[in-house]
Amino acid sequence: MGVDIKEIVNARKISLEDLADKILAIDAHNALYQFLSIIRERTGEPLRDSHGNITSHLSGLYYRTMNLLTIGIKPIYVFDGEPPVLKNMELSRRKLLKEEAKIKYSMALEKGDMEEAMKYAKRASYLTDQMINDSKKLLELMGIPWIQAPSEGEATAAYLTIIGKAYAVVSQDYDTLLFGGKRLCRNITISGRRKLPGKDAYQEVEPEEILLDETLKNLGITREQLIDIGILVGTDFNLEGFKGYGPIRALKAIKQYGKLENIPDIQEELKLIDYNSIREIFLRPKVIEDVHIEFKKMDEKGILDFLCSKYEFSEERVLNAIKKYKEAEERRTKKGTSLDRWF
Repeated sequence: MGVDIKEIVNARKISLEDLADKILAIDAHNALYQFLSIIRERTGEPLRDSHGNITSHLSGLYYRTMNLLTIGIKPIYVFDGEPPVLKNMELSRRKLLKEEAKIKYSMALEKGDMEEAMKYAKRASYLTDQMINDSKKLLELMGIPWIQAPSEGEATAAYLTIIGKAYAVVSQDYDTLLFGGKRLCRNITISGRRKLPGKDAYQEVEPEEILLDETLKNLGITREQLIDIGILVGTDFNLEGFKGYGPIRALKAIKQYGKLENIPDIQEELKLIDYNSIREIFLRPKVIEDVHIEFKKMDEKGILDFLCSKYEFSEERVLNAIKKYKEAEERRTKKGTSLDRWF
């Protein structure tokens, strides 16, 4: 779910080309769920090989990452580790919602309502250990570094921007800012048009960038206060937030009273949550502090064996993506901006 503070955050539109020659720390689970949600058949079913293995996540991971490389972007994928105990309730809620979505998906199929079926199919998406392991294997074959975070992947990704190992965190969630990430880039692993919920209309999905320091300055608050705003609105560690508090009201209350403990009308609700532990999760998260990042040469044969021989991808499409990347590299080499120096 993540924290919803979109209303008080100013995002500037950017292009993927603006991120060329930048290292981006990608929230792996966030990206893989996007791929599983978006890359589906007309009936809502995910892509599968002839043996029934789901391949939507691998398709998205391969082609989107190749696209980023072709542009000149250097991605690092950060995978979730053991979630904080306070997140257990949110994980249970998500599991229940997925089970409900599966039932509603089947009902929609029976009615022949493909739009409804697609909606619930997306909500029923899930990641298995095999999917995650296959994703890591594919990244290794592509020469792309991945990091196994000890806890929240987004926290380690944010830390990479703090220590200067990455330019930005790529995620759809705003938690990055609460974790102290210097820069958040959204809509990087997705593109094109997105259907508006409940409407026969679409909107363009454009990359955007949000700077933490600029956000705090514009709002006139500290990062600690931004975390308190997140707690008021609701985080993965206190699901519903506080009754009647959206981002705008939460900002107003924190600016007026300074912190949660001073807001008069929430004191009874505040006793029901461990807000200090939630603050600690964001202020001092478990991260990998000794980070070694190494980009390696792409194993073309290994990629073909893995995607085409094992999972029945189109060899022509897979090779075409590699060809486009190589051509882009040749152009960069002539300009003296090749990615080779990173490998």
